[in-house]
Amino acid sequence: MLHIVACIKQVPDTKIIKMNPKTNTMDRASAPAILNPYDAHAVEEAVRLKKRYGGTVSVLTMGPPPAVKAIKKCIEIGADEGYMISDRAFAGADTLATSYALTKAIEKISQIQPVDLIICGKMTIDGDTGQVGPGIARRLDMPPLTSVNKVKEINIEEGYAVVHRKLEDGYEVIQSTMPCLMSVEKEINDVPYSSMTNMLKAARYQPVIWAVADLEDVERTQLGLKGSPTIVSKVWAPTKPSGGEMLEGDAVQQTEKLLNLLLEKKELFAVKGGSGVEL
Repeated sequence: MLHIVACIKQVPDTKIIKMNPKTNTMDRASAPAILNPYDAHAVEEAVRLKKRYGGTVSVLTMGPPPAVKAIKKCIEIGADEGYMISDRAFAGADTLATSYALTKAIEKISQIQPVDLIICGKMTIDGDTGQVGPGIARRLDMPPLTSVNKVKEINIEEGYAVVHRKLEDGYEVIQSTMPCLMSVEKEINDVPYSSMTNMLKAARYQPVIWAVADLEDVERTQLGLKGSPTIVSKVWAPTKPSGGEMLEGDAVQQTEKLLNLLLEKKELFAVKGGSGVEL
């Protein structure tokens, strides 16, 4: 029986969020908090593997109390259990400190039931780093399988997994020992609408919440801001480009107008240290 842990995060909806022009920081109050889209696909894949091979799906997140909503969403998708680590000591964590805290939580979950597979989304839409998953794998000394877009086989008896890993020009087939960690692409599956049964279960569900004191062998210097060597010196919203020019007429007329515009911008074709392209 598989025990899969899916690591998730509640993030602001980046399609709606605004930047504060004075502080150059994200105005998180301007957008609703949602389950990170990549993580939704990770949970869905975990649920599908549970249906194929049997077992249990646990979800884990780190965040403030409102992040419970993200766990409830995972219960709607089909997860069985939810765990959250929430403490002021975790505040301000970068990817290094986050992977350390989640690793300690996974070690505690393993004491309840041994973990066979960890699944993460490829990245979060508010950070775009893709570093937390591999960071967890490194700390737990297990193989990291990144950019997975298909889980071909899980062999529980012999202890290996076979996956397709996305490449720029195709994919590669990888066989890994288990336990292992997978970070998955969105295209690995489609997340369907939740069943009424799961929605009712999620509405009543209360996850297990741990503070730092509940975890074992934790070095507090590796948590939160203290454990975060990353320094963000400046964040700003890029300036919006000016409106373009619409070319009217048929294809021939548009081509002539485009050519004339390019000829007016000869500097675009200039080659540094040379004469450029002769037009």
